[in-house]
Amino acid sequence: MHAQEGQPGKARQVQTRAKPPSSFWTAVERIGNKLPHPFWLFWIFAVLLGVVSWLLAQSGVTVTKPDGSVDPVRNLLSAEGFRFATTNVVENFVSYPTLGPALVALFGLALADRAGLLSATVRSLVARTTPRLATPMLAFAASVAHVAADAGFIILLPLGGMIFRAVGRNPILGTIVALAGLTGGSSASPLLIPNDVILSGISTKAARIVDPNYTMTPVGNLYFTIVSSLLLTAVITVVVDGYLAKRLDRQHAAEPEETPDDAAELGTLRLSAAEKKGLRWAGTTALAFLVIVAVSMAFPGSPMRGEDGGIIDSPLIKGIPGFLALFFAVTGFAYGLATKKIVNSASVPSLIADGLKDVTPFLVLFFAISQFIGYFEWTNIGILIATNGAELLQSVNAPAPVIFGGLLVLISVLNLFITSGSAQWSLVGPIFVPMLMLLGTSPETTTALYRIADSCTNVLTPVSPWVVMAVPLMQRYRKSAGLGTVISLTLPLAVAMFVVWVALFAIWYGIGLPLGPGAPAR
Repeated sequence: MHAQEGQPGKARQVQTRAKPPSSFWTAVERIGNKLPHPFWLFWIFAVLLGVVSWLLAQSGVTVTKPDGSVDPVRNLLSAEGFRFATTNVVENFVSYPTLGPALVALFGLALADRAGLLSATVRSLVARTTPRLATPMLAFAASVAHVAADAGFIILLPLGGMIFRAVGRNPILGTIVALAGLTGGSSASPLLIPNDVILSGISTKAARIVDPNYTMTPVGNLYFTIVSSLLLTAVITVVVDGYLAKRLDRQHAAEPEETPDDAAELGTLRLSAAEKKGLRWAGTTALAFLVIVAVSMAFPGSPMRGEDGGIIDSPLIKGIPGFLALFFAVTGFAYGLATKKIVNSASVPSLIADGLKDVTPFLVLFFAISQFIGYFEWTNIGILIATNGAELLQSVNAPAPVIFGGLLVLISVLNLFITSGSAQWSLVGPIFVPMLMLLGTSPETTTALYRIADSCTNVLTPVSPWVVMAVPLMQRYRKSAGLGTVISLTLPLAVAMFVVWVALFAIWYGIGLPLGPGAPAR
């Protein structure tokens, strides 16, 4: 997607002043930016993984999985490891969880972008947004965007810098706000999101180890996630506007920002008559699309419902990337027709193809990340770390609050290496859910704890494709920005979100409030 955003039609004048004194954060950024390009970083990780797997395999280390089976740590540097690495290149790439949903959603998004709908929508939104409201608006929008799963990152992350620059604020902060809201608050949304369905299913399966009849519904944490989304929006706003904005101004006062030709990207904030007409057509089409979907799901027996006749297991929830692509495609098509951007049927594939050119750098990164994750899973080192950590907490025989703290720390650390929330919960959920059930803690409570621990450190890990994706987006505004820049700006946010979110849970747990409809108090 386009990302050369800024205050339309105006080149920002930057005055060069003396470089501010060194500080902890500048040191973090300087060290982090000395890291290799993320593409090479993951290949270095793969080499280190191979050495570690060789040492563990030579030592005869085995892994006891939650189902009781025992497997050895596999040596990636062995002949067997070589065969896996060479014969599963394609499988590792195409099965990478982020790749498919993102690409599918991008087909529709590319049409909407190149037709001009996204630019006009953002300009219309910005015209109604004050600089003061930019941070809470973007942070809350990120919590809502979780309904689109991974596609929400593709949509909102590039728009963060665009919105901030258009209202006269530092666009790097806009990217950080979007990243923090999307990753750090990945399990906090005011709406029911696909992640709710996935986590509750894993928790139910784990709970039935103790109680064969137990079921945790997807809304089991809904009350808690609604309040959490509002609270994290406030935390992000306070940290960004009260601290990061001032620090960034001081730290980078001596370095001129990039000033791309914003007029070529967004034009002026004032919409033309054709663009206003296009937005009306797109809005009408969007409303019609949503009404059709809602009506089609209202009738029992509709193919839009799940096999059990419900909504949670429906094609809409399971196939959200496809529906999202269709939504953007039809609204972008309507906008293009109104503005004459689309003049015939050949315009559509041409616009889509042109829009997809911008995602090729991310595909290169996804390829390297997918290979490393494939190797990591194959060696069994991920599950070794998870099970041993969980068993250590279980062995101390501590009271539930202490176990809660251990769970939060363990998952936060694991999350730096295993970024897939469902994969990680699949590993540790069958251990912690039954263990805490025996201590009198409900699966809903354990799942809520997991949401906190699984979210906050997402903004720090270089293993996350979205943290990696933020780097080139920030480099459009400052060429020297790198992974260290992202970490130095997101670390205060990660700490603040973790502390406040844990405090919210402690109050919630202490009062004994239900976490969701039908969920037990504790």
